[in-house]
Amino acid sequence: MTEPTAASRVLRIPTLTRVEGEAALHLRIVDGTVTESRLRIYEPPRFFEAFLRGRAHTEPVDITSRICGICPVAYQLSACRAVEDACGIVVDGQLAALRRLLYCGEWIESQTLHIHLLHAPDFLGYDDVIGMSRTQKVHVERGLRLKQTGNAILELLGGRAIHPVNVRLGGFHRAPARPELRPLAERLRHALDDAWDTVRWVAGFDFPEAECDADLFALTEPGTYAIESGVPTVLPADAALPSYTFPLRAFQDHVTETQVPHSTALHSRLDGRRHLTGSLARYAVSGHLLSPLALQAAREAGLGDPPLASGALRGEICRNPFRSILVRAVEVLYAVEEALRIIDEYEPPPHPHLEVPPRAGAGHGATEAPRGLLYHRYDLDPTGSIGQACLIPPTAQNQGAIEADLRATVQAALARGESSDTELAALCERTIRNHDPCISCSAHFLDLDIDQASTDPLHGGNP
Repeated sequence: MTEPTAASRVLRIPTLTRVEGEAALHLRIVDGTVTESRLRIYEPPRFFEAFLRGRAHTEPVDITSRICGICPVAYQLSACRAVEDACGIVVDGQLAALRRLLYCGEWIESQTLHIHLLHAPDFLGYDDVIGMSRTQKVHVERGLRLKQTGNAILELLGGRAIHPVNVRLGGFHRAPARPELRPLAERLRHALDDAWDTVRWVAGFDFPEAECDADLFALTEPGTYAIESGVPTVLPADAALPSYTFPLRAFQDHVTETQVPHSTALHSRLDGRRHLTGSLARYAVSGHLLSPLALQAAREAGLGDPPLASGALRGEICRNPFRSILVRAVEVLYAVEEALRIIDEYEPPPHPHLEVPPRAGAGHGATEAPRGLLYHRYDLDPTGSIGQACLIPPTAQNQGAIEADLRATVQAALARGESSDTELAALCERTIRNHDPCISCSAHFLDLDIDQASTDPLHGGNP
């Protein structure tokens, strides 16, 4: 029986009440079979939902942005949508377009960070991006340019790249004038070439065979690829079950959270089943609504036509988590193109925001963070004071699917004869990074504890 080993890495996870930080993995192998995988998030709770109780309805937009430094816009706009829903306000027109533009900035900077700095080293055989930059300098520099372009959108519309301060209920504290967007448009035109090059580069990676056995869960919006709004849509893993949608107000009737002993983060189930949010899910349920340019990029990358666009069978849906980096690269291209479209059509709104007077009620909001569907609910009293708050982030929803992927991936490795602790540790880290659980650094995020036992008395083991 091998002694448990540990390899230390740092994991940053954006969660409703948990600090982005550290996690550990416990694998149990009995007679060559993976019987248990536990992704243990052990950071102490941060209690954001409790912090929000008793606060004014105008405050969640700023408070919740502090949950995550990588995806603050996702939290801000989900909070806005939920509070505005409770107050009976609909933000549309150019204000809604500006919100989508801001979100495109976050998609560009966040997805680019993951692709170039966190995920690509796994495919190219490097320990980290520092080592990769010695021989892949052109790709690293391109990634940094794209990320800076995304940050520039956040700085212009949000006031700063991290924890933007210009977002408020009903819109923005200040809306830009058309001339302010011209330099940004020029920068985005150059970024479009970089995004194309990224798709072609990533398409050349070697992708191991794998399949995620989980329902795919994402927002859908008629006529457009969902980012800042939409209806929850489910594509079940069981091909015999049809896809379905449900109203956002019924979210907690379908998605249930439970506390598990090995993690301070809550685990979620979707109608009693494992589910996965994020790029793979978005592409499966609404990839046919990408722009023609993005669809061309997807075809060139080897993703083919999205299932609902081509009438493909359920079995042709891409469920390989290793190929999620391809979808992310296509989404960066789409976000750059969409940002250019919004800027080209932009006319300053008469006012930078709508007034959102308080009223009693429950409000629901959901948007597509780069890592997947993010849900907010707030209960307001007549003065706008928050009674209860519920925040369900994508990483918490994906934990069950990640643990299932770990079991399947390690089992396949054992069947191939890859059994050393070093091999399994590297494979587990790579498997987790496939899901982009908001990692701030690709090095030293995982403590791996392999408990290998045998029921064979000759090996002195026990189950």
